[in-house]
Amino acid sequence: MPRMKTNFDVVREIALALPHVEEATLHGAPTVKLSGRLLACSALHKSAEANSLVVRVGMEQRSALLARDPNIYYVTDHYLNYPSVLARLDRIDRKALRELLEMGWRFVTSRAKVRKGSDRGGLAT
Repeated sequence: MPRMKTNFDVVREIALALPHVEEATLHGAPTVKLSGRLLACSALHKSAEANSLVVRVGMEQRSALLARDPNIYYVTDHYLNYPSVLARLDRIDRKALRELLEMGWRFVTSRAKVRKGSDRGGLAT
């Protein structure tokens, strides 16, 4: 059975099923935000591969993802200082994408509680 192509429509479908996630845009590209804070977006920086997604995750979580499956997860120099990971949408399945977005959801939620509104969810895409 052929695998369904993973693109931002699939990201949107999975993310919008999570509490308080809304659709938005950033520099004209589709994003999903959690209560106004960036959760995930299409990777726009020229260092990212085509059809990649940026998801906000903690640095330890990113390290674990990179070690677990470097064929799916990666980071470029541009994103090194941001709590995020890049994912190749053409290589990730729905289950792994759901787990990644849930991980990002938990990370953004925890940051919102810690920062109490001072974090605007900024990420150089």
